Amino acid sequence: MRAGPSRLRICQRFAPACRPTRLRRSILSSTIGPQRGTTKGDTIDEGTKQAEGDLASLLAALEEVDRLLILPHNDPDPDAIASSVALQWLLKETVGLESTIGYRGIIGRAENKALVRYLGYPLRLLARGASMYPSLALVDTQPGAGNNDVPSSTKVSVVFDHHPVRDETSAADFSDVRTEFGATSTILTEYCQAVGTELPLHIATALFYGIKTDTMGLGRGASGADVSAYFYLQSRIDVQALVNIERAQVPREYFRGLVTALRSARLYENRLIVSTIDEMGRPDLPAEMADLLLRLKGVNWVVCMGVYDDQVMLSIRTNADCGAGQLVQDIVGDMGSAGGHGVMAAGQILLEGRNPNVLFHRLERRALERLGIHPEASRSSLI
Repeated sequence: MRAGPSRLRICQRFAPACRPTRLRRSILSSTIGPQRGTTKGDTIDEGTKQAEGDLASLLAALEEVDRLLILPHNDPDPDAIASSVALQWLLKETVGLESTIGYRGIIGRAENKALVRYLGYPLRLLARGASMYPSLALVDTQPGAGNNDVPSSTKVSVVFDHHPVRDETSAADFSDVRTEFGATSTILTEYCQAVGTELPLHIATALFYGIKTDTMGLGRGASGADVSAYFYLQSRIDVQALVNIERAQVPREYFRGLVTALRSARLYENRLIVSTIDEMGRPDLPAEMADLLLRLKGVNWVVCMGVYDDQVMLSIRTNADCGAGQLVQDIVGDMGSAGGHGVMAAGQILLEGRNPNVLFHRLERRALERLGIHPEASRSSLI
């Protein structure tokens, strides 16, 4: 592929790290030295200095790419959406590389729809698989994670994520996975800063909202880098647009789901809530209900489940410092796919003709067992 003038200029700016050849670079938080963004006194500016070298490596890895598909996880949330549009802007701004942002599943939550509408509908629903594109970038997900539809045999060029590192990610030409970060949007904020030009208003607003939602306003799993990125972006956002997104009107099904989740909620030892929703109109409803139920005083864990499109969708939230990702994997086991990180996680299981209520019961018993709670101990209805 011919390197255009803009690409050559960017290579010169970040020399010697950027070369006019393919480069395989992996930045995994499990293998680097001191964790970036987590030490006292670390700032987004320090992260940006390191991001300049990372940006050069990213551009080198994409040197021969003409067409790129940016793919967030299925049913993308604000962090995945924001990180995807930021990466698209970053590549266009630096080297003129055009890309398409695709997604699978649905964008169902009212706030997520409002965000996509504000951004000008940059995501396209993929009617066909990602293999139709010669190059692929995974954002807020990883190869083999189970929350994307990318076959294991598909070559992945780029990975950006903050969830636990998967072995398959090492095969990517470039990967930046920082498990100590509370949001992938924080990683992309550092890269955008490394470009050296002012962020567009809509990109800054999206990244800010991505960090805010994934860390619950810096109150859940936030690192020093998340805090720095949050306040860096705060002065650059479209305030009224953010208000409109956060206060987006919800459909009737939200309240129907809320009623079902509350009526089915079972409280164990005043520290665990298990809630089930039967047929759902969208797959992210358990996550929304779990976020709400976690606000109950004294509760540390929430497991919320529902049925969508012949699948059981499972969401876990916790006020503990960690453990959600491991818990969901223990609960789901080999019945389906599951993943997450310290304070939030999700899983999905194909029903394949099974009774969903029987599966709900099995998953609930596994959760109780893993958390050391006796099934009959201090169980009560929430309402």
